[in-house]
Amino acid sequence: MKIITLNTHSLVEKGYEKKLRQFADMVLAEQPDVFALQEVNQSVQAGCLAEEKLPGFVACPGIGRGLREDNHAARLAQILFAAAAPYYWTWVPAKLGYGKYDEGLAVFSRRPIVETDSFLISGCSDYYNWKTRRILGVKADGFKGGWFYTVHMGWWDDLEEPFSRQWERLEEHVKAAKEEGPLWLMGDFNSPDSVAGQGYDLVKKGGWLDTYEMAKEKGSGATVEEEIDGWRDLPLEGGGKGGQQGCEAPHGGGKKATAMRIDYIWCSRPVPVARSLVVCDGRAYPKVSDHYGVMIVAEEDKSL
Repeated sequence: MKIITLNTHSLVEKGYEKKLRQFADMVLAEQPDVFALQEVNQSVQAGCLAEEKLPGFVACPGIGRGLREDNHAARLAQILFAAAAPYYWTWVPAKLGYGKYDEGLAVFSRRPIVETDSFLISGCSDYYNWKTRRILGVKADGFKGGWFYTVHMGWWDDLEEPFSRQWERLEEHVKAAKEEGPLWLMGDFNSPDSVAGQGYDLVKKGGWLDTYEMAKEKGSGATVEEEIDGWRDLPLEGGGKGGQQGCEAPHGGGKKATAMRIDYIWCSRPVPVARSLVVCDGRAYPKVSDHYGVMIVAEEDKSL
């Protein structure tokens, strides 16, 4: 089984049209079974998308905002469908980003999606507050009852929305699902593995397994190699000064962040992982975002 996660940056990216096509080409080449995306945007002013233009879409109940014509996930699904590589997929918005985007999350699966799940992990539920955080998961046919969640966490030292409280809400919500089968958490955790005693260590303390560590073959694993939105040298307190309105919160750590591993694929139980590779880094496929993607290849196993 092949799984990919990527914080897409989507419509915010310069040269977006080219990068959308490049990412689609990577998916067509690799044919992942499941891939999870974060920062999946659409313009709030774009026209509504007709149902016939949503191949493979599975709606997540209780999510009010509809899809619009420039929705990043919808456009990707259309490209894959036209290339005879259709996926089942779902998308939910989480908050207003940059003052003009419905910023959300998406999960794509080659196998039919039989159930969806979305919930808040932030204490804040205000759609117009950029600190609002939501999680999206799917259960797909043929994966032995396992759930796949796309995750975009806040920061460890955010005084209003600290990582630790968001993680507590996430763990509490998925507690029952962890017993059904392998549960996967994929995405941007905004917590470097090199910083002891913070988010990475907290996740491991909960019994979650880092597939990068389990992999027989792997490289450096770094998913960010330059200063990016959300990691500027600015304070967090009081809603902060974090760059553009609606963008990611600044880290406030006092140092420029480079060569970090902050994007992960975690699993709730041991699985045999043959490879964990960084993709879309300019070496293994073109850069398409300010983050690089992570791809794992898990060997066939009864648990899968």
